[in-house]
Amino acid sequence: MFATIKIALKDIHAGLRMRRVWIALAHEDIGDQHRRTALGPLWLLINYLAFAGTFIFVFQRGASIPNYEAYVATGLLVWFYIMETISQSVSLFVREESFIKGTTLPLSVYVMRLATQSVIRAGYAFIGCLAILVISGTSLTVMWAWSALAIVLILATAPAAIILFAFLGAYFPDSQFIVSNLTRIGMFLTPVFWAYTGGGGVRSTFYYSNPFTYFLEIVRIPILSGDVPVRSFILCGAITASLWAVALLLLGRLRKQVVFVL
Repeated sequence: MFATIKIALKDIHAGLRMRRVWIALAHEDIGDQHRRTALGPLWLLINYLAFAGTFIFVFQRGASIPNYEAYVATGLLVWFYIMETISQSVSLFVREESFIKGTTLPLSVYVMRLATQSVIRAGYAFIGCLAILVISGTSLTVMWAWSALAIVLILATAPAAIILFAFLGAYFPDSQFIVSNLTRIGMFLTPVFWAYTGGGGVRSTFYYSNPFTYFLEIVRIPILSGDVPVRSFILCGAITASLWAVALLLLGRLRKQVVFVL
């Protein structure tokens, strides 16, 4: 096991040394996706604001939730990042098949390329989120530092999740469709635009058994209520550690074998 983890860490270390490569490729990906559009990557900001506006003004679910605008804005920011990272991860190695077969680049280069691309895309949503927070009159306090720490934790979790889902997609191609459908449904099963106010029932199950709930909470609660969700931070930390443990084992054991299943 230790030898396997050592191999994985060696791959990650080699990939980190090539950071200029995956940063440049990530920027190129964003540019290519919007090359022939008039607004370019600003469509990422418009997309976020369109979703937020729909939930805030059309669904009109904010009557029982204080500062519903900020509630939706923070929830969508985190959810969009998680959803895109997971959905893009499942087909990562399949998309990079030609590079994986034709070069000797560490697999972590492709992982960090996607992770950086997701961060860039989320950056536009972050601008929209800040705008909604300002317009809604949300006060800037020192507790926002806990939300910043939560974002760092989420960013640290992403590469491990990418590795896990990328191997899943490579070895089980049907998982691409399964994960795609689950992420669509997951948006409605996760408290992105609805809140759990107590009591039992199905909503209670969806709230407490959903791991994404806690990643939303560690970003949202310090901003909205000025409290530190200690339990949610602990759970998210445990999830992150578990994902990295599995990811390192998979990367160390399958990094050379994955080329034969693509």
